[in-house]
Amino acid sequence: MLDTISTINASAAFNRWAGFEVTHAAEGEAELQLAWRPEDMGQYAGFLHAGLIGALIDTVCGFAAATVSGRVLASHFAVNCLAPAVGERFVAKGRVVRAGRKQVFTAAELFAEARAGDASTRKLVATGDAILVPVEEAAPAR
Repeated sequence: MLDTISTINASAAFNRWAGFEVTHAAEGEAELQLAWRPEDMGQYAGFLHAGLIGALIDTVCGFAAATVSGRVLASHFAVNCLAPAVGERFVAKGRVVRAGRKQVFTAAELFAEARAGDASTRKLVATGDAILVPVEEAAPAR
């Protein structure tokens, strides 16, 4: 499953630019990591930009949903910023709360690591949730 979600991640230009790395994918769950780049990821005060926080929450929720429902699109997502997102690396963990035939409900947490790779320095900086809808596979291009 990790290979499938990693392939999907690599196919998205935004995810490649941002540097999202899929580090875990199993039934109903996914994890992404993002290395901090001060030259283009910060907002005016130097914290991780809320747009990237939202993108991490949206993406990890979508990947968690994809592990149980296949191709999905977000119909709604919400983000709660709990603390300034400051760190060398960010870890987003998503999980399926409930998967139905027409909607998949997910939740996520975003952590900042003061030292990349050091889980003991992790701080919860944001939470979120998303509702995703399963969609049919895209038709081949003509």
